[in-house]
Amino acid sequence: MDIALIIGVVLGLVFMIGSMQIAFMNGAAGSFANFVDAPSFGIVIGGMLASIFVAFPMPHVVALGKAIGAILKPADDKMGPLVDEACGIAEVARKGASDLEKSVDSIKTYFFKDGVQLVVDGMGADEVVEIMETRVEFREKREKLQYDMLKAMGDLAPAWGMVGTLIGLVLMLAGFGEPGGADNLGAGMAAALITTFYGSLFSSLIFNPFSEKLKLRNNENSQESQLIIAGILLIWQKKHPL
Repeated sequence: MDIALIIGVVLGLVFMIGSMQIAFMNGAAGSFANFVDAPSFGIVIGGMLASIFVAFPMPHVVALGKAIGAILKPADDKMGPLVDEACGIAEVARKGASDLEKSVDSIKTYFFKDGVQLVVDGMGADEVVEIMETRVEFREKREKLQYDMLKAMGDLAPAWGMVGTLIGLVLMLAGFGEPGGADNLGAGMAAALITTFYGSLFSSLIFNPFSEKLKLRNNENSQESQLIIAGILLIWQKKHPL
């Protein structure tokens, strides 16, 4: 799992909970139990997920789970091993087409493997670059949609938090007509604001940061793809590995 992601989420929770604990120790009323409310949690998470299903096609919503899984994986340096692999294939390509064809199956990176296969199949340099760049373009569009979905979740969570707050205020004001209703104003207001708290927390600590991390990963994938295309073109030209 990405260590930076773990550190960020844990630090956010530690500072928030720690500050609340200091406030309680200094005489602030209430306790941590006041911040736990299942209906408020359900309104924020359930409403946000409902909006995502309304706004995006089902296949893309399902694929979002894979995107989040990719975010949780630790970041690694793909460029160094990729350059080494390209240099090795370039050395083989200089020996001849038959040697290059035999080495295709040994290539670990699928995108690079497909590009070298195009070279083996005898396609021209312009054709190879066009095909590979088209694949990159459509991958970037797909990944941008995943980023947009996470960004939308970050925007929708506070909105549904406000919806929950309005529901709580309506119920609180409706209770004024009951005996002792005015005495519960403070507690009712606190319960009404919990959904706003949940919405802001999920937006600021989870969904918006996740969307930015996914955007960064997508940019890294694009850089990797451009490096691969450049390597494939040099292999096609039978340039020296250096």
